[in-house]
Amino acid sequence: MEWAKVLFIAFAAAGSIQFFFFVPIVVDGESMMPMLKNGDRMIAIKIGYLVGEPDRLDIVVFHVSENKDYIKRVIGISGDQIVYENDKLYINGEIQDEPYLTSLKAIQETGISLTEDFSLEELTEVQVIPEGHVFVLGDNRRNSTDSRIIGLVPIDSIVGSTKYVFWPYSDIGIVE
Repeated sequence: MEWAKVLFIAFAAAGSIQFFFFVPIVVDGESMMPMLKNGDRMIAIKIGYLVGEPDRLDIVVFHVSENKDYIKRVIGISGDQIVYENDKLYINGEIQDEPYLTSLKAIQETGISLTEDFSLEELTEVQVIPEGHVFVLGDNRRNSTDSRIIGLVPIDSIVGSTKYVFWPYSDIGIVE
């Protein structure tokens, strides 16, 4: 009977931790390459957005539908105005550094942009990101279904942030 109690408590604790704090996820697709590869296993931290809101450049997991989650990078937060022009990101009129795109830009063909020009207003018909929403992009801009297609992401649909790859062994570590 003692073993049954111990096992019950262990499973209840593990289930509670996973339900409230962490959830394992699997990267599905190539939209975050080269940072994240198809099949990478990661840990999403749920609790961070229960007490705060996403920051620019956070990698987040969010529900697109009941059965589908996406992993993307937060580019814009509420109050931001977003413009992409000549392969450069402007937030509120200021050019932003995107170091996570350096390796992709290095192999990009001359004369072809990694990210096509757009403005938040052209895509969403709003000039600034409203309260309670974020604008997300995949790092692999030419192969990503993100806010350019699905629109702004409600913060309440975000499962959590992720930056820890735990499998495959060769990729274990923190992703920026």
